[in-house]
Amino acid sequence: MLFRFIIILTAMLCSLPVYAASGLKNVELHDLYFGEVLYYAYQDRPFEALARLDNELSQYYELDERELDSLHFHLGQAEFSVGDLELQYRMNQRAGKAIQAVLGDGLDLATRNIAALQLARLYYRKDDPESTLYALDLIRENPDKSRYEEKYSLDNLRGKPPETFKTDVAYLRALALIDTGQFSKAVDILQELREEKSLKGFVLYNLGIALIQSGREEEAMAVLDELGRLDTDDRALLALKDKTNLKLAYRYLDRGDAKKAQMYFERIRLDGPFSNRALLGAGWVAAAQGRFDRALVPWSILHKRSVTNDAVQEALMAVPYAYSKLEAYGNAANLYDHAMDVFAAEIDSLDSSIKSIRKGRFLTALLNEKADKDKNWVVNLRELPDTPETRYILELMASNDFQEMYKNYKDLAELRHHIDKWLADLRVFEEMIEIRRKYQEPLLPVVEEQFKKIDARVKLRLEQRNNLASKLKNLLIAPRPEYLATATERQALDTVMALEEIIKARPEAVDAQTLEKVRRMRGILLWRVRSEYDQRLTDAYNNLIALDRDIDKMKLRYNSFIRTRQAATQSYEGYTIPIRQLRTRLFAAQRKLKGTMAKQGRMLETMAINELDRRRKRLEEYQIKARFALAENYDRATKAQFDEELMRQRKLRGEAAEKQAQDAAKETAPENAPADTPQAPDEKSSVEEAPADRPAVKKPSSFKQKLLSP
Repeated sequence: MLFRFIIILTAMLCSLPVYAASGLKNVELHDLYFGEVLYYAYQDRPFEALARLDNELSQYYELDERELDSLHFHLGQAEFSVGDLELQYRMNQRAGKAIQAVLGDGLDLATRNIAALQLARLYYRKDDPESTLYALDLIRENPDKSRYEEKYSLDNLRGKPPETFKTDVAYLRALALIDTGQFSKAVDILQELREEKSLKGFVLYNLGIALIQSGREEEAMAVLDELGRLDTDDRALLALKDKTNLKLAYRYLDRGDAKKAQMYFERIRLDGPFSNRALLGAGWVAAAQGRFDRALVPWSILHKRSVTNDAVQEALMAVPYAYSKLEAYGNAANLYDHAMDVFAAEIDSLDSSIKSIRKGRFLTALLNEKADKDKNWVVNLRELPDTPETRYILELMASNDFQEMYKNYKDLAELRHHIDKWLADLRVFEEMIEIRRKYQEPLLPVVEEQFKKIDARVKLRLEQRNNLASKLKNLLIAPRPEYLATATERQALDTVMALEEIIKARPEAVDAQTLEKVRRMRGILLWRVRSEYDQRLTDAYNNLIALDRDIDKMKLRYNSFIRTRQAATQSYEGYTIPIRQLRTRLFAAQRKLKGTMAKQGRMLETMAINELDRRRKRLEEYQIKARFALAENYDRATKAQFDEELMRQRKLRGEAAEKQAQDAAKETAPENAPADTPQAPDEKSSVEEAPADRPAVKKPSSFKQKLLSP
């Protein structure tokens, strides 16, 4: 059943274009085990593919007659795939050695160029631009370009146009030139690639960077502006477009050109990865123009988003700041109070996250069951539950160092799983071997006895055949017709020879007639034997050929019997020492892996704790600023309220004094102002004699003192 499944799998692989990790396309599959390697490569499981490929190549190199092995048909493909798979598995050091080994062999130009491009990409990933340029210089042009590009182009293997191979080489060269400071040469190459649709956005971005570094800032701004206005629906290009607009906006904002900065901020999508920073910057643009009411629009949108984002946390301080500038001190104080509550809650959450990470829960969350089943680790991180140890995980993902360290930790965990599985498999193999031993050992003595008898008979028959073939060969040199006489003829010749001996012994006893009959008989027999010699010799050779066919069948059965007997013995003999050695190696690797994984986990935890501690310190700074801003706005709000109440009271006192004066004037008018008319009270007395129902001025509460207290 298993064999049928493997055959079906091979047929499926043969019907597919083979390019996953091979460097070739539409290759007819000849080796079953190499097909298994390609199967795992298609499944994006480079470790399994690499482990099987290394095993197959090591066995192949130990063979005496390698050309008889079916892997011989895919040898160049397999050797190239080693470096490719190691590169996919991020084994950069080994991948470089494997690819350099391929470059050193006498391979065809197409494979060499593909390997050189892969080696250049490897060096670029390792931040070695000089070696990248060296590897790119190893690429040579093929005299028959059209045939080369059609059949051997690496990018054609990925379903892209044939000319993409040249494009990738030129683009990688431009990136390496930028890293080595050769900006003018990089600009020349990128200018030629501006019309390349597959790289348009990336070419424009790097071209703008190269132009800035070469001192051509105006041209760079025009190129980046073109990228910022690019019409596309590709998610990667949209993110790059937003990033470019954001950089341009902040560049002009730093220059004090708020109008242009606002234009670039407005191009950024509100649902993109840079929307939070864009909303924050748009608010600061309006604030720089003194239009704080306009600044509240983007800041209010940002104010409602997730508080774990840095821009949102800054917006929590920016919104009350705008209200304060608009002299809405009450709203500003309330919002500062709200910000302090949010910051306090976030600080508590960060403290819980740090404690949880130190207890080891962070690493456990990173290696949950979903992450083990799904290789798309980015999706897994986004789907982790909102627990203290993973609350800020998406923000940590922004760090490339964290991503690489997390990948390494995941690989170590997966390797630990493989080692545990291999150790369990060794125990299963030992059980299988013991079962075979118990089954085969009672049968082998009987088989061995039969084998000895058959072996003796086979050797006898082979010796007889060789003797017969030797005699027939001698008959070609020295003809002996009597050797090919039939049994009847040989018996008759023996009788004639006996009669001749009698006649020689007693010639007087035989008459002439009898003697003539004997001679006639001898002549007839010799004539028949010699006249039919050629035909009989031909028949003898034909019979020998037929005998050889039967002997070949006998040898086939004989060899099959020998292999079966050897396989029965080898199915349980000779495994003890190799299994013991493998178990020792696995235990050593397990111990080494345990220490390496612990170090990598500590580095991840340290990085996470440092990031969370940085966030905590920033929130504490925000909290302190919010506390003083709250006190300041509370004072301003209290002072405004006090001034308003004082003005109202003065107005009331003035109205009361005016009314009292009018009443007094009415009473004294007919009597020409008698002397006992009471005088109008002065301002001091009017303050002291204010109406009893007048609202009292609200005194500042002790809340301000509480906020300012240590």
